[in-house]
Formats: sequence, C-alpha cells, structure tokens
Amino acid sequence: MKVKNRKFGILGMARSGISVATKIDELGGIAFISEYKDETEIINSKQIKQSFRCEFGGHTEKLLQNDILILSPGIPRNIPILQQAEKQNIEVISEIEFSFRIKHHHSKIIAITGSNGKSTTVSLIHHILLTAGHNSILAGNIGTAFSSYPIENGDIDFIVLELSSFQLELIDTFKPDVAAILNITPDHLDRYKSFEDYAKTKFNIFKNQNFHDLAILNLDDTVSAKFIDKVHFNLKYFSNNSKADINYKENSIYTGSKKFSIKKASIQGPHNIANMMCAILAVSPYNIEKVIIQKSLKTFSPLAHRMEFVTEINGIKFYNDSKATNTDSVKYALQSFNSPIRIIMGGAGKGEDYRILIPYLQNRAKKVYLTGDTIDEMKEAFEMIKEIESIKDFEDVIKKAFSDSSPGDIIVLSPACTSYDKFKNFEERGNTFKEIVSRLKK
Repeated sequence: MKVKNRKFGILGMARSGISVATKIDELGGIAFISEYKDETEIINSKQIKQSFRCEFGGHTEKLLQNDILILSPGIPRNIPILQQAEKQNIEVISEIEFSFRIKHHHSKIIAITGSNGKSTTVSLIHHILLTAGHNSILAGNIGTAFSSYPIENGDIDFIVLELSSFQLELIDTFKPDVAAILNITPDHLDRYKSFEDYAKTKFNIFKNQNFHDLAILNLDDTVSAKFIDKVHFNLKYFSNNSKADINYKENSIYTGSKKFSIKKASIQGPHNIANMMCAILAVSPYNIEKVIIQKSLKTFSPLAHRMEFVTEINGIKFYNDSKATNTDSVKYALQSFNSPIRIIMGGAGKGEDYRILIPYLQNRAKKVYLTGDTIDEMKEAFEMIKEIESIKDFEDVIKKAFSDSSPGDIIVLSPACTSYDKFKNFEERGNTFKEIVSRLKK
C-alpha cells in the first residue's frame, strides 16, 4: 500500500487513532485526525495538535478531503459523515486493515477473536512463540495498536492479534495465516442489529483465507456451527470431544500423537482448558517442540482482572474478575469453584438477558450483590433468587459482602456488565476493587 504523499482522515483520537496517525507520518503520508469529543475532554490534546492536523467537537466535511478514512473501532459505521464518504466513493477501512496493508510479507499473523477468552489465548500464544525463540509481537484489542510496531520492517516473525467484532467490521484484504474463533455468545447487542449480525461479523476473520492458511473453531460452540459455510479452507477443531483435532481428557490435552499435561499449568478451569487447546493448535503449523509448549503452559503468567486471586482475609478469599463484561464470562466464573461464592455483579448494561444466569446463580452463588446502573434491571431479572442485595456504592457493596462472610467464603467481582457507569474501563474497575480489598486487609 502506498502511503507517501497520500491523505488519510482518521476518526477518533483513542489509542489506535493516534498510533495509525503516527505511522502515516513516519511513512510520509498526511494524517488528519477528527474527534467527536471536545478538546477539553481529550488527554494530551495540546500535544496532538502540535503533532497533527486535527479537529475536535465533531466530524466535519474536512474528512471528505482525504483519500482514505480510517475508523477507530469504537465509532459506529452509520454516522452521517461516513454515509457522505460512501456517496463520494471514499474508502473507509479499519486500523487493522491499514496495518495489514503496510506490514512486511515475512511476518506471519495469528489472529484470535471470540466473545470470551481472547486476551488469555493470544497472550499464551505469544508466550509460546517467545519461549521458542521467535520475535513475536502482541497487538490489537489487548491494548497495543497493530500499527504502533515497526511492522513494515522484516524482522518480526509473528504478529499475534486479539480482534474484537468492532475491529473486524471493516475487513477488506486482511488475511491471517492462522485464525480462530474461541466462542460466540451474546455481547455488544447495543451495537448490532441482532445476535446473528454480531456472529457474522466475527466470521470476517476467515474472509480472505486460502488453502495455505489454518482456520480454527470450537467444536463445542453451537453458534459457530451455524456459520460453518463461511470457512472455506483447512478447518481444525478444539473440543472436549475426542473426535476433534485437539481435545481434552483427564488433566491432559491430546493432539495427534502428542500429549500435554495441564496439572501444573498456570491457568485452570474449563474455559482456560479451551484457551490452551486453541493456543496449541494455533502454533501447530510452526514446528514448535513439545517440550517448549509444555514449559510455556507452566511458565505463562495469568492476566490481571480475569479470575485473578487478590488476597485472603481471615480465611475469606477475594477474586477480581472485572473483565467479565458479559453473562457467558460470569458462567465461567461461577463454574470455577467447587464451593458456592458471594458474587458482586452490575455496571453498565449491553442489552443482554441476565435471566440466563439464574440456574447458575441458584446452584453456585451463596449470595448475589448488585451494584451500578443495572441494579433495577438485574433485580427484576433475578427476582426468584432468594439471597440477593442491592447496594449502589461500589465500595459499600464490597464491604457488605465481606461483613456477611465467614472463613472459607469466596468473594468474586464478576459484573456481567461494562464498567462505563463509574469507571474508564474494566482495568480501572478491577484495580479499584483490589485497592478496596487491600484497605480492608489493613
């Protein structure tokens, strides 16, 4: 893709927007950044103005003076300025698509999407590749923009990408060498016309693959099975079913003649077994020794905010699962313990039906504590749950769960909602939870 002397309009000053503008500038292109928020709401707006041509407070027709528009993942595709761009035949792409077009042909791409488990899976794949001595980068939805690395150079062996449905919306030529969908469960229903529309967007990850590439699906995921016609080449499955290309049985993962023990793996639980199977299958085309993969399963560092053990106070254990922003994640949390838990839920909703959690809460929760903007909605959904309490304040709900507890109890923050009612992101929510628990311990 030619960048030099071409004009690019970038919608959004978030992480990926600034990153792609910087890359365009490095490659001799001309970047113009447009931000819907007011200048006073943007951190480092003064520095951004000094570095790039930009506008604040709305997307104006100045964007239409560019050759290509690059849309940040959080911005809907149906806004008026994009409709105007379409009428004028101005191409609109994502930061992922732009980065793919400029990356060096030597670098292999392993891309993972799904409703849950993406970050853990891509981080494990990245860890395996690094342990095997490869030059690997980890980017995408996990936090570091694809375009922020020197991807146009030929010294990166592997690019491991976590991709959200938002990032997959504007895929044109993007083609990963290995692509996987971990699972598809209701999520972001406030963004998409229907659950089916959301699921189809996930399958864009396979859109341009050919017979040289590897596609991976979860054999146990019933939703993925409905869209199997969208995978055209070299499909392999992971599952607890022995018929899958890689499967799990009695503390071991099997693929072909290889067996990997997970007794000492750093991550546990049924959802993480699926993540490990997908990760092992994803690196299978690259002849990585079994001993390297086995070592990686043990030495991998679990990610924060995903069933993260915080501390124990007077025999009461605290777990931070702030990343559980949908109902399916909460199911995993509830199934991760042998004894009932005290679960803290609530935040900003995404249009999900919380009632599907009722049987899990009845069987696995000692008491449910509701907080945040979804209190009334969840209270109505969980009307048949006997042990339930609503407390608006985040710190107060944690204190109440602690005061109710006795030695042996487990308190888990697993919200089933986004954090945007009170926090910038799930990380801030999780860190606040850990700070409050730390004060309780003191």
